Amino acid sequence: MITLAVDIGGTKISAALISDDGLFLLKKQISTPHERCPDEMTGALRLLVSEMKGTAERFAVASTGIINNGVLTALNPDNLGGLKEYPLKNIMEDITGLNGSVINDAQAAAWAEYTVLPKEICDMVFITVSTGVGGGIVVNRKLLTGVSGLAGHVGHILSGVTDTECGCGRRGCVEAVSSGRAIMGAAKNKLAGYSTKYIFELARQGYKEAEFLTERSASTIAELIVSLKLLLDCQVVVVGGSVGLADGYVQKVSKHLSIYSEICNVMLFPAYFRSDSGLIGATLWDRDCIT
Repeated sequence: MITLAVDIGGTKISAALISDDGLFLLKKQISTPHERCPDEMTGALRLLVSEMKGTAERFAVASTGIINNGVLTALNPDNLGGLKEYPLKNIMEDITGLNGSVINDAQAAAWAEYTVLPKEICDMVFITVSTGVGGGIVVNRKLLTGVSGLAGHVGHILSGVTDTECGCGRRGCVEAVSSGRAIMGAAKNKLAGYSTKYIFELARQGYKEAEFLTERSASTIAELIVSLKLLLDCQVVVVGGSVGLADGYVQKVSKHLSIYSEICNVMLFPAYFRSDSGLIGATLWDRDCIT
């Protein structure tokens, strides 16, 4: 079976045709529209999958935000241009003429990354640090999605940094400190207006303000991991996302984790599937749902 997989993120939307054995037959990517209009998102999705839908037998979508019965709502509206109550599953059915499933992107990525962990691992957490911060949780070999799709939204757990306002309406969320959007928003003086990618490059060159922003992001993620370890006793944490996979970021998080009690130690890895975790996870989840 060939699956049309789609991954909707805060910055980009990817689509791929994925075969039964996991091969990518075709992959395309576009920028995520940020106009506060559902028609813009629908038009972008229609354009992206137009050349692929005729080859696929099902669709599998991973999307940032809360997925509840196929409907997408962003906990932090800034990450999807204000989309609210967007009927993603119905729209994909209309666009493609196919049946399929929709899941949160970090939940999907967690499921993909879990499949390549050693067999003895039964509890893990995936954290994506990208435009926002999200998560997926596997407990006793089962992916937690929650009755309303909210499970794993770890970016909205409060951090120790209280002077940052989050788009969800609270202050001090991990997402408001560690995400790419937060890093860019906190950049001042000579760093103002630079991309997160360039800020990381300046940090590697020893620019002090850039170092502060990237280290604060990593230390806040380390603090989050300790909280999740204490809550879930997870065996493994996998980190993904454009920020999480930046050169040296996981090592920074590991350094900050080392200051905590040994009982909070957890195995820490970068995402095996890199930026494709969401596409692969959505596909695997969909196939699990129909078997």
